[in-house]
Amino acid sequence: MSEPVLVVMAAGMGSRYGGLKVLAQVGGQGEKIIDYSLFDARRAGFKKAVFVIKEELLGEFQQEIFSKVEKYMEVEAVFQRQEDIPAGCAIPQGRVKPWGTGHAALTAARAIGDAPYAVINADDFYGREAFEKIYGFLKNAQDGKVLDFAMVGYLVGNTVTENGYVSRGVCETEGGMLQNIVERTHIEKRREGIAYTEDGEAWKPLSPDTIVSMNLWGFTPGFTRALEEDFVRFFKEDVPQNPEKAEFFLPFVVNSLLESGRAQVRVLPSQDRWYGVTYQEDRQTVVEAVARMTAAGQYPSPLWQ
Repeated sequence: MSEPVLVVMAAGMGSRYGGLKVLAQVGGQGEKIIDYSLFDARRAGFKKAVFVIKEELLGEFQQEIFSKVEKYMEVEAVFQRQEDIPAGCAIPQGRVKPWGTGHAALTAARAIGDAPYAVINADDFYGREAFEKIYGFLKNAQDGKVLDFAMVGYLVGNTVTENGYVSRGVCETEGGMLQNIVERTHIEKRREGIAYTEDGEAWKPLSPDTIVSMNLWGFTPGFTRALEEDFVRFFKEDVPQNPEKAEFFLPFVVNSLLESGRAQVRVLPSQDRWYGVTYQEDRQTVVEAVARMTAAGQYPSPLWQ
C-alpha cells in the first residue's frame, strides 16, 4: 500500500477570527499552529502533505509555510474552487461561502490517488500523540467489503474556548467504535457548564467527557468514491434548501456510511488539550501553551532548523 498522506484543510474563510488565521504566529520564532502539526506529523512518519487552499493565497502559503517545510517533507497545494461542482449543477446566486470540509477533503483526495490519508484542520493544534495514533492506523488500514476508517476523539472539555462558541462533531461510541456523529455548530462554555444550542435560545448541556471530533480523520482510498457520490446528493438535496449557506460537512458523509453499514470507524482517544485560534483573543492562549511546551523540550526553537 502507498505511504499515508496528510491532508491539510486550509481554505476556510476564518470569519470569526477576522483574517487568515492559519498564518497567525504563535511560536517564539514566528511559527504558526500548522508548523507544529507538520512537525508532529513528520516525526510520526508522514512524508507528504497536501494543502487545500484558495488559489489566490498560494504565494503567501509558499512564503510563510511551504518554503520552511519542503526540505523535511513533500508539500503539494490543491485549490478548493467554488466552481468545482457536479455536472449539471449551478452555483446559487449570492453564494460566497465555500462548500465545506467534505468538499475540501474531496479536492485533496482526487490528487492523492490510492494512498490512505489523514485529514486535519490547519488552524487546530492536535498534539504529538494524535499524529502517532492516526499514522499507526493508516499504515495497517485496508479497504475491504466494509471500509475501515479512524478518527482521533477528544474530550469536549478540552476543546472549548473562553472567547466564544465552537463547532464540534459530537460522537456516540460503543466499544471503541463510532456509532454516530452529529455536527453541533454552536457549543459554548457557559456559567453552568458546557452546552450547545441549535436556535440561539434553547441550550442543552454537554458533559465535559463527551467525545468530539476535531476533524482528525484517517481514511482508506475507498472513501474518495463515497465523497464523490455524496457531493452529488448534497447538490440535489441540501443546496436547494439553503442555497447561500448549505455546507457539505465531512462528518455527514462518515455518518451516512456508518448508517448504511458501508464503513466502520475506530475512535482513537486523546487526552490532549486542543488549542486553536477561532477568535483573535485565543491567540495569546496558544502562544503561552506553545511556550510552555517548548520550555519543556517538546519542541525545538526555532522549529525548522
